Amino acid sequence: MVAPGGERYLLALVAMILGGSALWILAAARLGEAGAGRAALSIEDLIRHDAAACLVTGPDGAVISFNEAARRSYAAEEHATLAGALQPLIANPGALLYRLQTRAAARGSAHEDIVTGAGHVRLAVHRAGARMLVWRIEKSADGAARRGGAVPLPMLTVGRNNAILFMNDAARLLIGERARTLDRICTELPLRSGRMNRISTQAGVEPCLVVELEGIAGRREVFIMPGLAEDERPAGAWSLFDELPVPLLKLTRAGAIRLCNRQAAELLGCAEWQGRQVTDLLEGLGRSIPDWLEDAAEGRGTVHSEVLRVRRAEEEVFIQVTLARAAQEGETELIAVLSDATELKSLEAQFVQSQKMQAIGQLAGGVAHDFNNLLTAISGHCDLLLLRHDQGDSDYGDLLQIAQNANRAAALVGQLLAYSRKQTLRPEVMDLRDAMSDLTHLLNRLVGEKIVLSLRHDPTLWSIRADKRQLEQVIMNLVVNARDAMASGGEITIETRNVTLDAPLHRDRAIVAPGRWVRIDVTDEGIGIPPERLQKVFEPFFTTKKTGEGTGLGLSTAYGIVKQTGGFIFVDSAPGQGTNFFLMFPAHDQAERPAEAAARTAIDEGPDEGIVLLVEDEAPVRAFASRALQMRGFTVLEAESAEEALELLSDPNLAVDVFVTDVVMPGLDGPSWVQKALIDRPRTRVVFVSGYAEEDFGDTQARIPNSVFLPKPFSLTDLTEVVQRQMGECGARGRRGAQLIGEGTGSGV
Repeated sequence: MVAPGGERYLLALVAMILGGSALWILAAARLGEAGAGRAALSIEDLIRHDAAACLVTGPDGAVISFNEAARRSYAAEEHATLAGALQPLIANPGALLYRLQTRAAARGSAHEDIVTGAGHVRLAVHRAGARMLVWRIEKSADGAARRGGAVPLPMLTVGRNNAILFMNDAARLLIGERARTLDRICTELPLRSGRMNRISTQAGVEPCLVVELEGIAGRREVFIMPGLAEDERPAGAWSLFDELPVPLLKLTRAGAIRLCNRQAAELLGCAEWQGRQVTDLLEGLGRSIPDWLEDAAEGRGTVHSEVLRVRRAEEEVFIQVTLARAAQEGETELIAVLSDATELKSLEAQFVQSQKMQAIGQLAGGVAHDFNNLLTAISGHCDLLLLRHDQGDSDYGDLLQIAQNANRAAALVGQLLAYSRKQTLRPEVMDLRDAMSDLTHLLNRLVGEKIVLSLRHDPTLWSIRADKRQLEQVIMNLVVNARDAMASGGEITIETRNVTLDAPLHRDRAIVAPGRWVRIDVTDEGIGIPPERLQKVFEPFFTTKKTGEGTGLGLSTAYGIVKQTGGFIFVDSAPGQGTNFFLMFPAHDQAERPAEAAARTAIDEGPDEGIVLLVEDEAPVRAFASRALQMRGFTVLEAESAEEALELLSDPNLAVDVFVTDVVMPGLDGPSWVQKALIDRPRTRVVFVSGYAEEDFGDTQARIPNSVFLPKPFSLTDLTEVVQRQMGECGARGRRGAQLIGEGTGSGV
């Protein structure tokens, strides 16, 4: 037996879901609070494609942003305030907006249903950060269109004296017209909520289940469920439970499942639920589920909805669960209303991932600048010392160790930058078959004698555009991981092939657009990866190796490089069945033109003389760079600041062929002073050096003609080759400038 009114609880829950926007509000609130620095951007992204009208305002009601639905329905772009935009809809919106804003300030969110000349409207608001409010205006017709046929319950809004203020489309279709009073629909008043009532439909008088809920200002919400005969449902039974169009569970306070309707069984992926606990099907994301159920059963505190994970091995599904109490034979039970929150969690995970990458990028970028200056000085002076010692010298081995460890430190910083997509790439159109051929010898040395390395290439493989050095790093990281997964030996296969997608490929949380792609597979026969670890393999510092055996940056570095190149990386694995990492890169039609290669070769063979103005605020780096360039035959002028450089260039008789300048310096930065200097010396070529990534000022550099970028830490060879290449563009002008300097301007060194 169900206690009187028990069925009313069920239908009330359905009505709550029909009218609510809880899932949207939860998503917006989480994204709004995740980071003040990105809040506005995240809210705009969230509301942009919402079918309902959404507006973002400040606390004073001024409109900050709005979506296309708000522009189309309320001409939001023509109004400075929300009250102005709502004036055509609501006669006096000020009082309503003030009331909702006050509630939202106290509780975080609020909503109110309004009957207007245009029909039934729900106005909802929630706080987004400290200074913004997100408003959502949903018409019942909009809600019905968006929900489609999933929840086709007829609904009425009834006012005083049984006047019908609103009927949704499903109710009008059922009744056959827009009724004015309730007695036109129900032949026997008053309505019996939670019971069968005789309803006048366009097909005649039919018995329908009716639930009536109290609204605000004396209004009532009436929901009608047709199509049930009275003899189909014995009095007091829960046979209706399975027919409700919302996923529902009936639970004991201990979590045992008493009933599970068809929609819930499909959502949870369980055909057999009898005798099972809810904890067998769902797992918590931090809070104990039994404690949560007990709080709900006792009515302790405020019981919020929880997002739980479905225990499925094949895929990741998240469910938002809302609990309500019911009573049966004096025993408290719980009705759980379920909704699919997988898309919400995916959106949240993407946002958290972007926040994590942004934080790591900021940290790595700041560390990299100072760290790379130190490493440039260390490795640079070590290179100078190595030039003065041959291999037979007793100090040669020690110097080599210093150089190698400085390079390892630089590589570690580079891995952090790669994960956060902040490293500098040098993309070029390349044939993967040639790149793999060049890498094969090194890979064979990496895998050892127990493991066989096999390479298979499509003979008609398309070209891709990528940084060859960074792509080699990705392949090496994947091969090293594969090697470590096969302690007893086995085979690692690297395969490349062309892939043409006719439709978008939806994989994990990514969407690969249709078109031509080049796919690289790295497959091993190792121990595989457990499902619970598969989602974490690309996270930085996540490793299953022992302390000291790995940094946890190998796969995260590969992920960052691939994503920055415009590609995708996915993984398939099962314990004991090996692992397959596959990469997708856009195919590129344009190969490098022979003329470009010839021009670069000619530049590489340019003269080793000319005048260089070196501007660097770090004295150790400046000392190393100056000595390195002088050893190559260049004449070097030094300046420790941009202001000093401009003072030197104020002499019109001073000829300079190449500026070598740091980007970030006290006072004027590198691009700023160079732009001033190029006004009088437009043909001078420029080399920018920096410990930050090139993308931090890439747009500025693109506007400076004849400029290139050299990331720190750079070696003696890197520096001299870049300057030589730039000097080669100057031709005889470099030699003429050197003669002028020798005749009386002084070297300044």
